[in-house]
Amino acid sequence: MDRLKEKFAAKIQPAIDERRALLSDHGDEVVGEIKVSQLYGGMRGMLSMVCETSKLDPEEGIRFRGYSIPELQEKLPHYPEGAEPLPEGIFYLMLMGELPTEDDVRRVSNNWARRAIVPPHVFKVIDALPENTHPMTQFSAAITAMRTESEFVKAYRKGMTKQEYWEPTYEDAMNLIARLPRVAAYIYRRTYHNNDHIEPDPKLDWSGNFAHMLGFDNDEFRELMRLYMTIHSDHEGGNVSAHATHLVSSALTDPYLSFAAGMNGLAGPLHGLANQEVVRWLLGMKDELGGGTPSKDQIAEYCKTTLKAGKVIPGFGHAVLRKTDPRYTAQREFAQKHMPENDLFKIVSRVYEVVPGILTATGKVKNPWPNVDAHSGVLLMNYGLVEYDFYTVLFGVSRALGVLTNIVWDRATGGPIERPGSTTTELLKERFNK
Repeated sequence: MDRLKEKFAAKIQPAIDERRALLSDHGDEVVGEIKVSQLYGGMRGMLSMVCETSKLDPEEGIRFRGYSIPELQEKLPHYPEGAEPLPEGIFYLMLMGELPTEDDVRRVSNNWARRAIVPPHVFKVIDALPENTHPMTQFSAAITAMRTESEFVKAYRKGMTKQEYWEPTYEDAMNLIARLPRVAAYIYRRTYHNNDHIEPDPKLDWSGNFAHMLGFDNDEFRELMRLYMTIHSDHEGGNVSAHATHLVSSALTDPYLSFAAGMNGLAGPLHGLANQEVVRWLLGMKDELGGGTPSKDQIAEYCKTTLKAGKVIPGFGHAVLRKTDPRYTAQREFAQKHMPENDLFKIVSRVYEVVPGILTATGKVKNPWPNVDAHSGVLLMNYGLVEYDFYTVLFGVSRALGVLTNIVWDRATGGPIERPGSTTTELLKERFNK
């Protein structure tokens, strides 16, 4: 058993005991109430599950095991001579519930490097699709194809106790995380670079090697990938990709099919696809206004025209947050440091100054502030990754860190199948018309 797995194993029973005690002492207590508006409004804000790895606070933004993004940028280990946190560190924190040391992060990185060999048939599945297939379709198909390697499927067929479920789940999660950058980079090079593939460099860290396989050996881009993979890794349990992964996994589905379900949810324009919609909108505005950097007045007029057409301004608003997304702020600070004169960054900055006021004036928007999607595409384009249909795949590689960690914890603590109840409009009418 590797040291990371051994250390995780030691944390399982205390976590089970803690949950049992909480249920025994407070199992019948009420922690929230459900409104009819929530039943019809996508269950928004309803407390209905436990997610240990992160929590989204409306005012403070995402916290990973209690730590804010600025705190993680300071406390998590960095690559030598780098300034951004390593995703290996956020994974360790989410899995173990404690900050990693430099040695812990190095061990995670080495562990993933050993597991990173992708079976040849996975590439054949990708190659069987038309080259113009959307990258997220290719990504989902490849994840499903990797199920042939599932340790959980093999162990379940042989027979095992519930207490053993977590071990093959852990192996699948670690293998998936290790292999996803290779798969994603293969899709990128196949779709946009004439199948000119780049072999991995196991001496690099997880994000650095991903950047290398994509074809970007710029040190700043590697730093951007470390930041990107860290801040997109988790967003508590109720967002579509996390919830879909958890829901499917709760049926004891293996991590491959569970994660594929989450990625199919991430591909929706109201979730992960939003990052490419932001870039499309910005480029469309720039073209329509004659190029260059439009003024605040021009941006304001374009935004109002967008809203009058019944469309949304992509990259603004959030289901939970009521302030500027700290993930947006982290990316903005990166841009101010590395690319302050970039034209699109200047436009994003002016949009940031203009849009909240316009959205607030409509009286319909609870959160007029930018979210993570408002900035990520502009950073990627600055370094030459201009194929924005691919951006959601990057998001998916990062999100694996959080959702797969949650699956491991679910199996370790004996999480049940998810089965909420439902009602009908007729029954609700009967209830309230008595």
